[in-house]
Amino acid sequence: MAAGNVNPFNVSDSEEEAEHRQDGADSERSPSDEAQGHSLGPFSPPAYSEPAVLLSSNRTSPSVDGIPASAAAVAGIGVGSAETRVSLDAIAAQLLRDQYILTALELHTELLEAGRELPRLRDYFSNPGNFERQSGTPPACKEQGVGPGGPLNRAGSISTLDSLDFARYSDDGNRESDERVAVLEFELRKAKETIQALRANLTQAAECEIPSQERKNYKTSPEIQEPIRPLEKRALNFLVNEYLLKNEYKLTSITFSDENDDQDFELWDDVGLNIPKPPDLLHVYRNCGNSLPLNMNTVDVAVSVDPSDLPGDYFTQQPVQQTEQQQEVVQELEYQISLLNTEKQSLAEQIKKLQSDIQALQRNVSSETTTVVKSTPSKQDPLCDKPPLDNGQYLDIRGVTETDSPLDVNATKTSTTTTTTTDCTESTTTAPQPYSKLKSQSQQSKTAVLFDQPKRNLSPVFHQALLSFCRMSADSRLGSEVSRIADSEQSVMLMLGRCLPHIVPNVLLAKREELIPLILCTACLHPEPKERDQLLHILFNLIKRPDDEQRQMILTGCVAFARHVGPTRVEAELLPQCWEQINHKYPERRLLVAEACGALAPYLPKEIRSSLVLSMLQQMLAEDKADMVREAVVKSLGIIMGYIDDPDKYSQGFELMLLSLGDPSERVVSATHQVFIPAFAAWCTELGNLQSQLMPSLLTRIEKLLKQGEYGLDEHKLHMYLSALQSLIPALFAVLLQNAPFTSRANLQGDVPPIEVTRFPRPASPLQDVATIMGSREQLAVLLQLYDHQLQHEGTTGWDSLLWVVNQFLPQIIEIVGRINVTSSTCVHEFSRFFWRLCRTFGKIFTNTKVKPQFQEILRLSEENVDATAGNGILTKATVPIYATGVLTCYNQEEDRKLLVGFLEDVMTTLSLSHAPLDSLKASFVELGANPAYHELLLTVLWYGVVHTSALVRCTAARMFELILRGMSEALIDKRVAPALITLCSGPEFSVRISTIPAFGTIMETVTQKELLERVKMQLASFLEDPQYQDQHSLHMEIIKTFGRVGPNAEPRFRDEFVLPHLHKLALCNNQQTVESKRIDIATQLFEAYSALSCCFISEELMVNHFLPGLRCLRTDMEQLSPEHEVILSSMIKECEIKVENKGIGEAQGSISIAASLVGEDAKTKFLSKMGQLTTSGAMLANVFQRKK
Repeated sequence: MAAGNVNPFNVSDSEEEAEHRQDGADSERSPSDEAQGHSLGPFSPPAYSEPAVLLSSNRTSPSVDGIPASAAAVAGIGVGSAETRVSLDAIAAQLLRDQYILTALELHTELLEAGRELPRLRDYFSNPGNFERQSGTPPACKEQGVGPGGPLNRAGSISTLDSLDFARYSDDGNRESDERVAVLEFELRKAKETIQALRANLTQAAECEIPSQERKNYKTSPEIQEPIRPLEKRALNFLVNEYLLKNEYKLTSITFSDENDDQDFELWDDVGLNIPKPPDLLHVYRNCGNSLPLNMNTVDVAVSVDPSDLPGDYFTQQPVQQTEQQQEVVQELEYQISLLNTEKQSLAEQIKKLQSDIQALQRNVSSETTTVVKSTPSKQDPLCDKPPLDNGQYLDIRGVTETDSPLDVNATKTSTTTTTTTDCTESTTTAPQPYSKLKSQSQQSKTAVLFDQPKRNLSPVFHQALLSFCRMSADSRLGSEVSRIADSEQSVMLMLGRCLPHIVPNVLLAKREELIPLILCTACLHPEPKERDQLLHILFNLIKRPDDEQRQMILTGCVAFARHVGPTRVEAELLPQCWEQINHKYPERRLLVAEACGALAPYLPKEIRSSLVLSMLQQMLAEDKADMVREAVVKSLGIIMGYIDDPDKYSQGFELMLLSLGDPSERVVSATHQVFIPAFAAWCTELGNLQSQLMPSLLTRIEKLLKQGEYGLDEHKLHMYLSALQSLIPALFAVLLQNAPFTSRANLQGDVPPIEVTRFPRPASPLQDVATIMGSREQLAVLLQLYDHQLQHEGTTGWDSLLWVVNQFLPQIIEIVGRINVTSSTCVHEFSRFFWRLCRTFGKIFTNTKVKPQFQEILRLSEENVDATAGNGILTKATVPIYATGVLTCYNQEEDRKLLVGFLEDVMTTLSLSHAPLDSLKASFVELGANPAYHELLLTVLWYGVVHTSALVRCTAARMFELILRGMSEALIDKRVAPALITLCSGPEFSVRISTIPAFGTIMETVTQKELLERVKMQLASFLEDPQYQDQHSLHMEIIKTFGRVGPNAEPRFRDEFVLPHLHKLALCNNQQTVESKRIDIATQLFEAYSALSCCFISEELMVNHFLPGLRCLRTDMEQLSPEHEVILSSMIKECEIKVENKGIGEAQGSISIAASLVGEDAKTKFLSKMGQLTTSGAMLANVFQRKK
């Protein structure tokens, strides 16, 4: 058969050329072509055997005079009329049917390059099963003359790389016999293995085969369901998974794949051996009741058999088998006939209906105008009014550009239009260009547009050729889009879906947000799921790194999209876009995902909202490294908490709250307090577990933390838990109001006094505003009025939520306060802020009647509450400063201030007289002293101590002055502090005088007023120079300690003229000290003081006259008392001596003026080090001061 020279695409635009090629086809055919037969390539089978669909007879493709049917069919196309069209799918089916595999492969490749892939060719060439049953014939077989049905000498289909002999077809042709035998033995072994595997498969299939009698029962009784076979189950699983993926059910597909983990859904061959792939589910559903027409050419053939060649019992076995098979065939045919009759009746009714509609439309058009060309569709094409959408699978065989349908002669003469209504065939015909699939898909206007035409007799072909000189470009994608105008909404959407992917990359990044409305509108209304997915992908990838404003625009569009399409499409189309970008390398894109999850939360199905979205945000919170992304995640989690309604998610929400609070970023923690905790508290309120679970859980964690932190408290975690409790205070107060006995009596009618501006502390966010939680300020005002009346007059009986606060919450938190370390200013401040906010939120009546009595019950101001020996009395613990600074300061009226002053005076007196530690009093003064509003109040308390009769109380007051001087105005220090200190110094007790020295030192460190400094200097000089203080060891210790503390920060003149000379004197006197304990105490304090002052800039004169002599005196003491300190002192002395020597060298070289101009201490140190590196010439000295380049 000469199939090799027949090209089904050898069709030109010229009919004469086509006829010429057909006439010369037989003459060009050579005998060699006939000899080759079907040997077209390695994939060509020896013969094609097509199983019968209905009857049990074999049918082969016919050939007439050596020309295959497909070649004849295609040749017929060439000689036929130019108007004949054959679909590409029919051509492909014919090529595959006749096994012209190489030709079909070439067609498949060309269509792929043109962007017009055929599903039939794609499925055929992607299925390896189509080639496994074919055997490759090496050249040696041709010489043997083995026909298509001859024996199989070598299993070519199982040739692998390890079995392939590359020398088999070499040029030399000489091979050793043993090598040939080895190769043949290996191939034989592989063939046997394959046969055994196939037998095992067949055996398994046979075991699952249902007996014919049972199959008859299933057919005769439809109510009996035939059990599914393993092969059928795997095939259906594959088709179902394919359907889910095509229709964007990605999450369901993932779940389905997980449930069938023993099957590979990526490969059809995994279903079974050599099983052709059926059409998809949609195609099966649409044709479930119709018999599919056989799109192939078949012919009946008959063969004669010699009876002597048949077995002896052949004629006795055949009738029984044939009878059963024929009965089955008859039943199947009868069933198909009934289906075809039903379909025929329904189609006939549709044809009649459509014909009547067409006639009515024609009458309407003819009545409106007589100049419109009438389009008369044939009875065979009743659906011409609405052409199907172009699928790009048909090729215009003629390739002509003139009008496809010939016009009626009379209509052409009378027509005044240049645009005629085309035949239905135009909708299924595409131009031969690569972009021909963009042909018009919309229905043309029912009323044609009329244009004036001259009365000429030129032929349409001449008109068309004349107009071709107009330079119009319809051969490109853009030209094809421009050349047509959409006339319906669907056409507009389709056009936008095609054009937007090409427009977006060419728009400036700064202006791409202008495309968001177009993209969203198209994504909402486009009918194709794949196009919608592509558009949403473009939306999320529109801007490489979107800023805040651009993200807001995208989010606004996403919300509008969600409102329009509903929760199902939001889940199927928008969420996958978020999931894809959850690990994007740009934080701005991940930020967009985090914000989108919160913005879309109201429009998602509740199951997805509380499972998938919550898990996505939890993953981002735990893994994302960008602070701004985690901040957005926390805010979105807060929004999710506002919409979640699954009580089982409470524990997950609690863990998310702790995870957010423990974040290292301050902005994430702030977002947690502003958004997440209020939303989570609102949900807990609805669940009824705010007081029963959430707040008790936090208190339990604080108690556990205190137990674990006996040797080192984790203040960060304590702050985390306590800040969460503080953020829950507004929600707790709202619960009290909502569950109060008077809530049912709340009436908004009538005059309600407005809420005072200072009634509540300023909320961290609107979500922590009690008015927002309750619904309105008017509602809150009414409830507050009833709340105060209830507390003041009616009591709390039956008010369970308030009783929980009074009887359980407050005692537990006060007990925790007594266990924290009073010396930790951080812990004291945190608990102080907590009680201050609690008292301000719950109101003054609640504070006076419920909070203060519980503290006062514990803090009984008597010496019995102070354990002077152990120092663990209640007045020495953190309860005192927290009560003073957190409860007594929350209201600032006169009676409140008097109560605070009285409490501090009593604590100071009690602790002083009991010789107890003063840490609790110091913590109170430090916390209150940080606020300038309390300076006057604290000075009032201290003046009470200054004039107290007990020297112990006066000593305590003197030491408290030091704590409040920092940050106090110089006017207050001059008028109130300095007189009080001088008054204390005038007392008879040396202990009181010594207690004032730290306060005097702090004044020298913080004040700049010269007169005040001179007064302080005179007082300190009297301590050092007055003979009555010469033997006061404790006084000298306090002065040296104060000099070491304030010396580096004091005024340089005070340090040079007062501190350094007196330290020198004290060091010199200490050399003569006979009491060794006193000597070592003074020497230790002097060492600390000199170490601190060594960092200061000291002039050469002071260095030589006071600093170095003082160090040498100190070294003398340390040589005898502390050798380890002596080594350090020797190093300090040597360093100072080197500095002095370098200064002398600098003066000798005339650079002392430059040294004097360097003011900063760091610059002086660098200068001296440079000077120390100099050795000889002045040129090197000049290089020191050159500017670095």
